[in-house]
Amino acid sequence: MKKWSLIIDVAKCHDCNNCFISCKDEHIGNEWKPYSAAQPWHGHRWMNIMRREHGQYPQVEVAYLPMPCLQCDNPECMKAARNGAVYKRDDGIVIIDPEKSKGQKDLVGACPYGAIWWNDEKAVPQKCTFCVHLLEEGWKQPRCVQACPTGALEMVCAEDAEIRKRVKSEGLEPYKPELKTSPRVYYKNLYRFTKCFIAGSVALQDKDECAEGAEVKLSSSGKSIGKTVANNYGDFKFHNLDENSGPYELEVAYPGYRKQKRSVELKGSVNVGTIFL
Repeated sequence: MKKWSLIIDVAKCHDCNNCFISCKDEHIGNEWKPYSAAQPWHGHRWMNIMRREHGQYPQVEVAYLPMPCLQCDNPECMKAARNGAVYKRDDGIVIIDPEKSKGQKDLVGACPYGAIWWNDEKAVPQKCTFCVHLLEEGWKQPRCVQACPTGALEMVCAEDAEIRKRVKSEGLEPYKPELKTSPRVYYKNLYRFTKCFIAGSVALQDKDECAEGAEVKLSSSGKSIGKTVANNYGDFKFHNLDENSGPYELEVAYPGYRKQKRSVELKGSVNVGTIFL
């Protein structure tokens, strides 16, 4: 049968917090029984936007990772729950029963993604429900997806086989697959948050100008990793590299100038500075 999944494009998220605010608007002061009690005014982030700043001036990037409940097919919270307080619907959505879960504060720590929050006033654990009450009314998307201005969030109702095809064709990934929870939230361009980059600039020393169009190659242990060209500012960047990897070798070429090489050990994202030709 068809199940709900959420696809999040990290490259399109600009931390506007519309998703976070729309979630608050839908759930604060509203009881959506039997799926959720009202969300409290403060403390909860059912759509939690994580941030990572990496690189060095002037080549710095900030990546944003929207993190709702990942609606796992193998949920740790369900294993930890008592009295059937957590269950998974046939459509793929994981629900924490607001009545059966009362007093089960340990469920907050059971989620390896930190997606469950504790409501002190009602003494219940709570999380994103994919706005299941709206989906049951015929909505095609939860409030967070509806409110996203950049199209970073996409709600999909499809057979598992169709989702697998999209995962393969679009390079979609789960967050922290080593946890083996089989989440139904998939990320596009996840490397922007989880991986590193090597960046730098190329300039022509004798002319004191940027070397726009300079060819830059990256290799490691004699194996080609990729190549790019410097932009109109002379800047270049190689993404999707692992932390604590290397050594890497940069080779820069420009017509009429001698090639330059730089060796780079990658502990984290790095700006190698200006390479003069």
